[in-house]
Amino acid sequence: MPTLVVLIFGYLLSQFYRSFLAVIAPELAVDVHLGPTELGVVSAAFFAAFAVVQLPIGASLDRFGARRTVAVPMLSAVAGATVFALAREPWHSVVGMALIGFGCAPIYMGALWVIGRTTTSARFALYSSVIVGIGSLGNLAAATPLAAAAAAFGWRTTMLGIALATLVSAGLVVSMVKEPPAAAPPDADAPKPSILAVLKIRELWPLYPIALLSYPIVVAVRGLWVGPYFSQVHGLAPVERGNAVSVMVFAMIAGAFVYGPLDRMLGTRKWVVVAGTVATIGGLIALALAPAMSVGMASAMFAVIGGLGMTYGVLMAHARAFLPTPVLGRGLTLMNMCLIGGAAILQPLSGVFVSRMLAAGMIPAAAHGALYGMFGFALLLTLVVYLFSKDARPTL
Repeated sequence: MPTLVVLIFGYLLSQFYRSFLAVIAPELAVDVHLGPTELGVVSAAFFAAFAVVQLPIGASLDRFGARRTVAVPMLSAVAGATVFALAREPWHSVVGMALIGFGCAPIYMGALWVIGRTTTSARFALYSSVIVGIGSLGNLAAATPLAAAAAAFGWRTTMLGIALATLVSAGLVVSMVKEPPAAAPPDADAPKPSILAVLKIRELWPLYPIALLSYPIVVAVRGLWVGPYFSQVHGLAPVERGNAVSVMVFAMIAGAFVYGPLDRMLGTRKWVVVAGTVATIGGLIALALAPAMSVGMASAMFAVIGGLGMTYGVLMAHARAFLPTPVLGRGLTLMNMCLIGGAAILQPLSGVFVSRMLAAGMIPAAAHGALYGMFGFALLLTLVVYLFSKDARPTL
């Protein structure tokens, strides 16, 4: 239990880092000279660095365990948060976010690897979703509390405080994380663990496209666009903007917890993901068709996207059901690379998209509406592919 508590604390910080830009984006844009395109690149730097190291992390987990794999890279996050806090030019912010992304990359995977090795496949969705739900409190900290701290102390001082908290978290991982019992040695004729062995698992193929867009869209909306939406479309000040963003954050936390037991209650993982994705598409299309809706209605639509779009844990459980123990770390991190790598690709593209819409003379409300319409259509295409996947029905 202490092992998971410590890893979840680290994951709280990881969730903070992937979403804090939405709240301080207007102030950051002025201080560090960032337009929509540059802001998209800064946000994407976190996810790109996060995604690119997922496969080495998987191999490291299978070989060395969670403690070393998680603790050492977290020092990079400490350095990155410090660089970000001191940034004066756009490239400083990009470097800082990349270092943070590298440092946060193994935290959630370390926790999943531990529960994957110590619990049954049937309970994996529950535990993974609970970790996401508790970790999403980091999203909450990156809403109104961050806005209040930034207003009181400045965003730079606030980020230095987060860097210190990350250093403490790394120390706790070193001192408190315990490894699960060693896995039984594989049969002599078993294939050597490798990423190629994972890629040969056909049941995983229809899961990759939806992984590349489902969670990445939620992250892009929460971490990059919901704050500018309320600022540009409704003119909300930082604290009011943080309050509006918090509605989506609370929905994300609730969604993660609700999704946890659903696969066992309903006897299906596939159709839980399908239902949540359809609802998410509905929220995106509503914002696309009426982007200037009231603050209350917009907050509700963002809550639908955030809460019902949190299929992350169930998708991971769907993938885990097809992964043999020798490649558990590699398989989970490949799936996570899709989930996070999609965000790395989507965020700069969305920044370019919004910049071009605004440059063409489109008003902010219409530009945001076009963005959400594009998100909804793309997610629909991946859902069609996912419908061909094999279900993984939980068994006790």
